[in-house]
Amino acid sequence: MFPDVLFDFDKYDVKESYQPALKSLASWMTKNGSARLSIEGHCDDRGTNEYNLALGDRRAKAVRDYIVSLGVPSARLDVISYGEEKPLCKDQTEDCWAKNRRAHFVVLGKAGK
Repeated sequence: MFPDVLFDFDKYDVKESYQPALKSLASWMTKNGSARLSIEGHCDDRGTNEYNLALGDRRAKAVRDYIVSLGVPSARLDVISYGEEKPLCKDQTEDCWAKNRRAHFVVLGKAGK
């Protein structure tokens, strides 16, 4: 429903290029007051599992904090890190690793019209 936010290697800052999409997401959340969102942090498979779980958490929280700055209450935004456990791509290439460094959105609860 919402596009993933991608991150550079070993980074968790939200790139300016994702701000318009996140503003649209925040607007949707405002219009759908009963909706909740889970923000899933993901990493590529380089680094230890423990490190990647922490990095995935920082990525998800960075996205959550940006959405909160747009007026969405943090109570409506859940954060979870999967680290390297749920890759979109399993090839050992830079293109594949880039796809796995992401924050992914899952709508929870009931969304109104």
